[in-house]
Amino acid sequence: MKVQIVADESVDFRIVTQLRERGLQVYSISEQVPSSKDEVVLKFAYDNGALLLTEDKDFGELVFRLRMPHAGVLLVKIENAQQKIPLVVETVIRNYSGMIDKFSVIDGSKLRIKE
Repeated sequence: MKVQIVADESVDFRIVTQLRERGLQVYSISEQVPSSKDEVVLKFAYDNGALLLTEDKDFGELVFRLRMPHAGVLLVKIENAQQKIPLVVETVIRNYSGMIDKFSVIDGSKLRIKE
């Protein structure tokens, strides 16, 4: 199985479920290796060429300050769970290829992709 997305354990599991239902291959840290350090999660996603889906802002520090390599990160900054789940799922489905190798942030209904 080719992993397309690695979901950090900070991600609401309903997002993982819905992405899988839409046909994406999602590796869930909370299912496979809970309590992994952020550096290990980022490296695993990078080694698999997978987009890292997270709600943990610490990954921004790893990517920008520590310059750790990545294959793409989507940082979710949406508080409202009812709004978050469909927005994140649709954003990933529509923009997956455009987020590879980039650091992206979804905040409300706005997606920012940083080169």
